[in-house]
Amino acid sequence: MKQAQVDDTEDVSLDFGAEDEERTLRRVKIRHPLATFFHLIFRISAIVTYLFCDWFSKSFVTCFVLIITLLSFDFWSVKNVTGRLLVGLRWWNQIDEDGKSHWVFEAKKNKNTATEAEARVFWLGLIICPIIWTAFFFSTLFSLKLKWLALVIAGISLQAANLYGYIRCKVGGETGIPSSASFLGQQFLQRPDIIFGAL
Repeated sequence: MKQAQVDDTEDVSLDFGAEDEERTLRRVKIRHPLATFFHLIFRISAIVTYLFCDWFSKSFVTCFVLIITLLSFDFWSVKNVTGRLLVGLRWWNQIDEDGKSHWVFEAKKNKNTATEAEARVFWLGLIICPIIWTAFFFSTLFSLKLKWLALVIAGISLQAANLYGYIRCKVGGETGIPSSASFLGQQFLQRPDIIFGAL
């Protein structure tokens, strides 16, 4: 009986430093530097362009188009790329056959791909920028620069839509990616003519 206890303890290998090492890697390292860069560059560029556009161009239309373009690039990149890579979240809108709109919110079950630094950058950028655009709204309203009001409302709308989508993913995304994948699989099996008809 004593021999069996010795054999049981020999099979157990204890690696005390592995958890601390993994925690340190998650805390410090940025695994997706390009995605982190693009998560911030478009939104910061839109804000900086809004603040200093009058210095470089007197044309309101040029400034308007440039800022809307930057906001659109930001919306697309955050919604489709950086949310997936930096925090493992994804959302989109889907129209069914009856014409009803359905919002789909997904959270990756294995969240070890994102680091704490990436998650912090993602959420800070996602929360701070709509606050800045809201401050622009009130400053534009009180200074009576009404021609800029449509631009600021567009900025708030695009930034707030991403923030709302990712908060819903974070809070309600417990179902995970496979549930929507099975929904898409069912749609494919029910209507294969959509795919093959295009070929």
